[in-house]
Amino acid sequence: MPNLKSQKKRVLTNELARKRNVAVRSRIKTFSKNAEDAIAAKNAEAINTTLTTALREIDRAVQKGVIHTNSAARKKAHLQHSAAATLKG
Repeated sequence: MPNLKSQKKRVLTNELARKRNVAVRSRIKTFSKNAEDAIAAKNAEAINTTLTTALREIDRAVQKGVIHTNSAARKKAHLQHSAAATLKG
């Protein structure tokens, strides 16, 4: 348990940041899943829309410091590779 006043404040701010980060990660997962569903359905219009949204959310998470840059690059590359393979074939 925190003893100092500043430690108690830090516990509160850490909890708020954790909740914010969980929400952002959840949005990334949701939009990525939507893009993967569109890729599985092989719907070109839906792929373009959902892929753009998913990539935007991933970039926002990096800007906010929620996920690491390399992690974002890996997620984006996976989605883009899947979409390109589906649209090509």
